[in-house]
Amino acid sequence: MDGLRLPADYRSKLSLKETQRAIKLTKDTFQGNLARALNLDRVTAPIIVKSGCGINDDLNGVERKVSFDMGTVGGTAEVVQSLAKWKRMALLRYGYQPGEGIYTDMSAIRRDDLCDSTHSIYVDQWDWERVINASNRDIEFLKGIVRLIVNALADTKDKVNLLYPQLSHFMEREIFFITTQELLDMYPDFSAKEREDAITKEHKTVFLMQIGDVLSTGE
Repeated sequence: MDGLRLPADYRSKLSLKETQRAIKLTKDTFQGNLARALNLDRVTAPIIVKSGCGINDDLNGVERKVSFDMGTVGGTAEVVQSLAKWKRMALLRYGYQPGEGIYTDMSAIRRDDLCDSTHSIYVDQWDWERVINASNRDIEFLKGIVRLIVNALADTKDKVNLLYPQLSHFMEREIFFITTQELLDMYPDFSAKEREDAITKEHKTVFLMQIGDVLSTGE
């Protein structure tokens, strides 16, 4: 884990028991805030899927899936890497309409992920998906959704601060929106990670748009 960085002389402000309670408080509070903000229902997502069913996400296409043979059922099972495909299938199967959606607390294994201070081969993350109309496919609608999510996060932080004042830090609710190309133009001599670090230090809460598009450098 070459990327693991621990601050010198780090001491946790909470005991192990308090940390577990604070984690549960954070997750319970955030899922409620997110569901109300985006009109989402809680669903249970699969941990494994049958190999070859087309539901497991291939990510970049090179990551190896964790798999095993199923003695009673037969065939091969794969541990999910991402729920991107499953969520969209679930929206159709469950009959969700525009403005409605689902969320789940996904557990996955990505055996080839590089482990560092923020990444692990075990993935525990909130995953959500919502039905929208074609008319919603624009930047302003996207920004509106982002603001709802940030407010859900900030409201969660406020509650955690109230019950655990020793963890009190301010979360900036005002969002700075920027595209990957605009960010490159601002910091042409920085790496992608350095650009993200620089803009976040300046504006605190940043939404980076058009990730995956081709930049002027050809990246």
